[in-house]
Amino acid sequence: MLPYALSSVAVARQRLSADLLASGVFEAAVDDTVLVMSELLSNALRHAHPLASGQLRVTWACGDGHVEVAVSDGGATTEPRAGRPTLSSLGGRGLGIVEFLAERWGVRHEGETTTVWAIVHAPQPARKGQSGESEISALREVV
Repeated sequence: MLPYALSSVAVARQRLSADLLASGVFEAAVDDTVLVMSELLSNALRHAHPLASGQLRVTWACGDGHVEVAVSDGGATTEPRAGRPTLSSLGGRGLGIVEFLAERWGVRHEGETTTVWAIVHAPQPARKGQSGESEISALREVV
């Protein structure tokens, strides 16, 4: 759980990056995954309400050469969707970036909670006797 504050984006980026690098995920895949999570979290802060606790939940799960990142909030008046901003638009590109970098993404609704998730290809280098697609770790939550 993270505070409903812009400073939470930097905290989540650092923790996710450190976790994935420690797990041996290729640096380029770490960068893509961190960018996707940053966009999801930034969108929640910009467009949604906090959870009943006044916070946001950021989680990730690694395995089979992929990372699923998810941001849960208290919902918004609109459904998250990728926009098509004009060249001169100052915003509106976040979910377009997610759509480009992620293999897939979506939205789950559970009561008053909205979770936007994305799955990013995140291979590891092959280790002796293993392919580069082995499980990395279980679900992690920023606390």
